[in-house]
Amino acid sequence: MEMRPYVEELCEEFVAAAAGGGDEARALAERLVGPLESAARLTLLKVLSAAADEITRDLAPGSVDVRLRGLDPGFVVTPPPAAEPFQDEPAADRPLAPEPALPLDATGTEAGGATARINFRPPEQLKAQIDEAAGKQGLSVNAWLVRACQAVLASESRRGEQSTPQGGRRFTGWVR
Repeated sequence: MEMRPYVEELCEEFVAAAAGGGDEARALAERLVGPLESAARLTLLKVLSAAADEITRDLAPGSVDVRLRGLDPGFVVTPPPAAEPFQDEPAADRPLAPEPALPLDATGTEAGGATARINFRPPEQLKAQIDEAAGKQGLSVNAWLVRACQAVLASESRRGEQSTPQGGRRFTGWVR
C-alpha cells in the first residue's frame, strides 16, 4: 500500500490551514511539514495495525497482519483453516487434527475473556522453531502459542484423558 499520497495530502492540508494565519504562520507550517511527515506516517501505521487487529478478532482463527516493506505497509491475510470431517479413529501414521480454536482477539486471547501473563522460557532451539512456525502462519508468537495450547488441550479432552493432581494421566474404560 502506497502511503505517500496520504501523507502528502495531510501535509498540504496542514499548510493550507496555516495559511489562514498569514505569511508567517504559513512559513512556519512549511518548516514543520518535514517532521510532520514522519509523525503522520507513524500514526497511519498505528491506525492500520489497529484495523488489522480488529479484523483479526472477527476472522479468528484466521488473521490479518501489517508488515513493512521499506516505508510502505502491506497486509498478510491468513484465512481460517478449512474444517476437516470428523473421524472416530485417527490413522496411526497421521497426528490428530487440532480442534478449531476459540475466537481470539489480536493479542491471542479468547475473545471477551480475561488475559493472564506467564513467563515462558524455552530452550533457544525450541524458541527458533516456535518463531518459524508462527511466521509461516502469519501469527504473533503469543497467538501461535495460545492456539497450540488450545489444540493440545482439545485433543486430550477428545481422547478422554484427564490430568491427575500428581501430573500423571488417568484413563477410564474397560480393557480386555
